[in-house]
Amino acid sequence: MTYVTKPRLHHPTLAKNRLGFTRRDYEGNVSTLCAGCGHDSISAALIQAFWELSIEPHRVAKLSGIGCSSKTPDYFLGNSHGFNTVHGRMPSVLTGANLANRDLIYLGVSGDGDSASIGLGQFGHVMRRGVNMTYILENNGVYGLTKGQFSATADKGSKAKRGQVNTEAPVDTVSLALIMGATFVARSFSGDKHQLVPLVKAAIAHEGAAFIDVISPCVAFNNHPGSTKSYDYVREHNEAVNRLDFWPSREAITVEYKDGQVIEVAQHDGSIIKLRKTHPDYDPGDRTRALTYIQQHQALGEVVTGLLYLHPEAEDLHAHLNTCEVAFNRLGEKELCPGAGMLEKINAALR
Repeated sequence: MTYVTKPRLHHPTLAKNRLGFTRRDYEGNVSTLCAGCGHDSISAALIQAFWELSIEPHRVAKLSGIGCSSKTPDYFLGNSHGFNTVHGRMPSVLTGANLANRDLIYLGVSGDGDSASIGLGQFGHVMRRGVNMTYILENNGVYGLTKGQFSATADKGSKAKRGQVNTEAPVDTVSLALIMGATFVARSFSGDKHQLVPLVKAAIAHEGAAFIDVISPCVAFNNHPGSTKSYDYVREHNEAVNRLDFWPSREAITVEYKDGQVIEVAQHDGSIIKLRKTHPDYDPGDRTRALTYIQQHQALGEVVTGLLYLHPEAEDLHAHLNTCEVAFNRLGEKELCPGAGMLEKINAALR
């Protein structure tokens, strides 16, 4: 594989965040994906989100599996920690890293083949356990690296580039994430940066399993008439339930809306999500109604996007396991080896 690095020189007039970093400081190598690939738009949204949040790149750990989507962490946050795992096993590797070092910000990047086929079990369990992570699923409905076969998320009735019709029911990862206990669930479109960037920012601030399914058209194999994952189809059938704005804190919040009901939701760290409800009857705090709403509009051939469910008081895996507040990789010998007496007490408690 050929890696093309970007020039290190930055123009002196580039805008800087409060850390003094430009947007270029959050980029990675030059993408080797097809021109126009939706995955590159997702990478651009991630770069924008981390830059706007003024997060130091070295505080981020990005992990991925196998597939076109799992190549993308090389194209953003080049100064972050990164690990490319095996097919479908990103969640378990990320879980182990998270337990060892809770101080990092964890970003999991996967695809529909990686998450909805070989990695389906791992996807369900990382949602159930509430691992503190942002899980980005770059969903194009095909296996792009192996020339365009239907993936598990391809909609029934969708046509392949060569004319085949998919006869199997799709795996709806958004509904699965809701059922398995994810506390932040959203869907977006790679071509809608104004929706995707604040969703990513809110997911990063969320404590617990935050999942964003991003419809990301494959320009080589799944962007033709008859595809339900194409740019044209998603634009024509996008059913946005809300638009959100995100602030890292409660300070200096000034916002005006011309229409639509506005809901303010505070997260555990004091950050604020403001939702402008384009559908006044939609409640993102009701998990059961969210599932029903998604299924109703799915039957109409519509792609529901926006923040679909949020539990503002969620806890992560460390809270569930009652682990110590110090990251395991910073504990010394005294804490890790408390002696034979402590071992005996633990064993006695298990008898």
